[in-house]
Amino acid sequence: MMQRRILDFRSQLGSLPVRSRASNLRHPQPNQMPERKHSPSRQKPKLGQHFLVSTTAPRAIVDALGDLSQATVLEIGPGKGVLTRLLAPRVERLVAIELDAALAASLQLEWMQPAGSSVEVLCQDILNFDLTHWATQHGVRLQVVGNLPYYISSPILTHLFAHSAVIDRAVLMTQREVAERIVAPPGSSDYGLLSATTQMYATTENLFTLPPEAFSPPPKVYSSVIRLTMHSRFEELGVEPVGFLRFLRQVFALKRKTLGNNLRASGYSPAAVDAAFQRVGVDTRVRAEAVPLPAMAGLFVALTADDS
Repeated sequence: MMQRRILDFRSQLGSLPVRSRASNLRHPQPNQMPERKHSPSRQKPKLGQHFLVSTTAPRAIVDALGDLSQATVLEIGPGKGVLTRLLAPRVERLVAIELDAALAASLQLEWMQPAGSSVEVLCQDILNFDLTHWATQHGVRLQVVGNLPYYISSPILTHLFAHSAVIDRAVLMTQREVAERIVAPPGSSDYGLLSATTQMYATTENLFTLPPEAFSPPPKVYSSVIRLTMHSRFEELGVEPVGFLRFLRQVFALKRKTLGNNLRASGYSPAAVDAAFQRVGVDTRVRAEAVPLPAMAGLFVALTADDS
């Protein structure tokens, strides 16, 4: 996993929006440079938007997607178009999904002018956009880029996973704590349902972290940029997606309980639970966050076989 970096954005104005929540900040890490204070923005942000005050970060985000010369890119939440303008000359085709009607209209006006423009701007909720239908209709696979509002991070990720068959890679900005949960390994305190679910669909990397001072107005949280390279593990681990994802929700339902107790509380008989743990070689007293996905899949297969 790539080591995370905290970037310094004290110059070069930009305007990529990021949505935030009100929560206490963690102490800056030792290698973090302090940011210069910015005067409050006169523009009241809609939908909790905070705009980047440097073009360095957008360029780093676009670079993280790799070679885009023959790529079709889906941009989530383009805002004022900082990423859009960087992406347009690099890609074969770009579709930008913006929920804010005023911002979408501005971008549509901007990109309807160039003859032969490869940029399409849609005013739509990403959760209502059928990525599979669109990609299939156009005969392409997708690279995804954008920011995830904290209050719907999980639904957006779930939506992307539902369409992962047509996605190659996603580079996403989210709240730092959410990013840490997404990339957390089994056995760590941050590992949970979000980690396990994401890692069933993709390999994960936490690329770099942005301090609040990188935005105007500054949010009350740090943000991180992650990269997901889609790689489904369901076939590899011999589990079917719907049943195994339901199983993960069960085993992570009560994190303070042991895995064995969670499974018994979910309706599995004590005898079946004990037999499954013995077959897989897992201690019934461990908690779900300590069990790697292959072992978790083995428990699911064993318990499903006992039910059939």
